[in-house]
Amino acid sequence: DPAGLAACVDGISEWARAREVDMVLGAEARGFILGGAIARNLGAGFACARKPGKLPYEVVRREYDLEYGTDTLELHRDAIRPGQRVLVHDDLLATGGTAAAKCQLVEELGGVVAGVAFVVELTFLPGRDRLRQYDVLSLVAYDSEDVEA
Repeated sequence: DPAGLAACVDGISEWARAREVDMVLGAEARGFILGGAIARNLGAGFACARKPGKLPYEVVRREYDLEYGTDTLELHRDAIRPGQRVLVHDDLLATGGTAAAKCQLVEELGGVVAGVAFVVELTFLPGRDRLRQYDVLSLVAYDSEDVEA
């Protein structure tokens, strides 16, 4: 839906603009959909965190817990420069594991997490608590497990 896409990109971009973002970091694969458009709106760069073995250069990696196991993300070692202000973006905030891993990768490379932005947040799960040290935006919040798909 063109209007929905525009609302998501514009809503996150407007919130992030005040945070003086240099780079947007999205994770494979849903974080790529809006991440590039948000970066373009902000006049910022875009970096991608990917599953192991997908990136062709030297990487840093972070393993993180999911509600059903563990996963790993990798980021090019030169994707974030020290001092760069990074917007960490993803489509959904649930338990916060993926977002926390991306924040840790940013900080490991010397970047500053300027904010963490999501389209949807499931408030009945502990994701926001896991990210309490960061500025967090969610455009839509669901506060019940009884939401119909």
